[in-house]
Order: sequence, then C-alpha cells, then structure tokens
Amino acid sequence: MKQEWQDFLQRQAASLHEGIVQHFGNAQDELTATLADTVLCDLGQFGLLKVSGEDAQSFLQNLFSSDVREVGAQRAQISSFNTAKGRILATFLIWKPGDDYFLHLPRSLCAAIQKKLSMYVLRSKVKITDASDEMVCLGVAGKASGALIEECFASIPQDAMAVTQHNHGTVIRLGSERFQIVTTPQHASALWKCLGDGVRHVGSSCWDWLNIRAGIPIVLPATQEQFVPQMANLELIGGVNFKKGCYPGQEIVARVQYLGKAKRRMYLAHIAGNAQAGDELFSAEMEAGQSCGMVVNAASAPGGGCDLLAVVQISSHAMQTVHLGSLQGEALGFLSLPYAIPA
Repeated sequence: MKQEWQDFLQRQAASLHEGIVQHFGNAQDELTATLADTVLCDLGQFGLLKVSGEDAQSFLQNLFSSDVREVGAQRAQISSFNTAKGRILATFLIWKPGDDYFLHLPRSLCAAIQKKLSMYVLRSKVKITDASDEMVCLGVAGKASGALIEECFASIPQDAMAVTQHNHGTVIRLGSERFQIVTTPQHASALWKCLGDGVRHVGSSCWDWLNIRAGIPIVLPATQEQFVPQMANLELIGGVNFKKGCYPGQEIVARVQYLGKAKRRMYLAHIAGNAQAGDELFSAEMEAGQSCGMVVNAASAPGGGCDLLAVVQISSHAMQTVHLGSLQGEALGFLSLPYAIPA
C-alpha cells in the first residue's frame, strides 16, 4: 500500500529519492513558501515503530526518559531512549490512538532501535513491529494550517502535544501553527486533496528546517550516543520526567540535573555555507584540537545558507566564537530559540 501512496505523490509532481520527497519542482521556492505560507509535506524521512501488548505501557515506562503514563488518546509526548551512560540512542514522538503505542523516529534508525528495544522484552507481554509502511504521516504548517485541517476533520487539538482522534486519522498539534496527521495509505490521497487547495506542497527538508527552528532535536545515526538529554534541551520540551522511576541512564540524567553539571547546551545557529549532523565544532578557548560541540541537525534556510541545531560548550557560546570543522572554519551566527535556556 505504501507504494501506491508514493505513486500518488509522484503524480502530484513530487521528486522522490529512496521513498523521501525531495521537492515538488523547486526546492528553494518551497523553502521560501515554508517561511511565509501554509505548507503540506509527506514525512517519509521518518518511520514508525508500533509497541503493542498488555505490558506495553510499563515496558516503555521502564525504558524511556519521559513519563509514558501521560501518553493517551488525547496527549502525545517527546521522549528519548538512552544508554546506561545516559547517552541518547534515539528521540521519539509518541502517541497512542488505541491500545498500541506509536514511536515516530528517523527511518534510518528504525531497524536498529527495534532490535535494541526487543532485547529488553524478555518475558514481558510486548510486541515491537515496524509499522512504517502501514501508516502515512503528513506535516502541515503555517497560519492557515489549523483552519484547513478543521475543514477535513471534525475538530483539531487546541494545545501543543494535544491529540484528536478521527475515523481516518490522528491529528497531533506540535505547536501554534504546526500539525502532524497520521492516516492510512488508503485514506492519505483523499486527505492530501482535501488539504491541497489551500497549501503549498513542499519537500521533506522543509519540515526538517521547521523542526530546527522549533528547537526539536532529531537524533540521527551520526549523532547517536553523543548527548545526554539535557545537552539536547530535552527536559525543556517535555522529553524528561525527573519524578518517574528508573530507566537506562536515569542516574546520570538526574545527576546532571540536580548537581548542575551540564556544561553543554543545544543552540540555534546559522551559517552561510553547509553543515550536516555529526559535524564537529571548535572554539579557541578549548585545548588544541579539542572539539567544543557537534551539529545535531542542519537544513537549508529560506534565505540561503544553513540553519542548524548545535550542542556547544556553554562557555564557547557565551564567547560567540564557535567555528564549523576547525578554528579556520566558518563562524556560527547564533539565533534565539523559541524557548528559554536556563542560566
């Protein structure tokens, strides 16, 4: 069924590479539209893991950094799965439309994370399956996004991370003007047409840019095990609960929080050139050859150049002297995140 959906997208003039929409004819124009207009995109760069079974909630509660008990039919959540040393293996958007939990993460990590989670199942009544081809995820963003979605569904969620369930899909509100819709391949084309008259169709990189501007870190293969949750600001966006029980890395995450030992934070920045996840950053205040940080995510910006999320030594950020690749590399121009970073 997913192939039929991709065939539909190609008939809408989508250019696809390995199942991911690159653009609908002009990538730069689509970025400009993302800045000013209401846009619609297929989120094929992400996959879905489905966790089912009567022990699913307790299973995820014992593994993830958030309080999974708060996820329900009307509430989604950001979370992370960490190593015993508190380093992030993956970040997720989690929702629960019925009895099953869905974990939304980069498609490039699905197989590895499915295998890793399965190692913890043991005698639990839990089943973890890759549901990436069973569902279609769409992103809608812009000033008219809420009104357009309301024309296709009976109601929309009113608050960030709120969810509404409908006969043919789930609507998750990610922010004031940003939504994610989850539907089946059978209904995706009709929904696309319902939304299509009032939106600009854009490639997947436009959604990646919106995630960056929202300060939402997406851990990729190049950045696995590089950050503890606080480095990536996860506790600032609801991805960490400090009152829940134990989970892998919990001791280290708690120690960073309560002993105030976070020396690195994630910041929003811009460069005129290009960058990619995993690129190292350097500052003159560090010892020779020692990195002061790493690019978490990067995407082309509407006005040219590249916007990025970067985990950086707090002192280096304060000095405003962080360079990409080497001390001779391009200096990062720091921007304001949509949420405050505590001193």
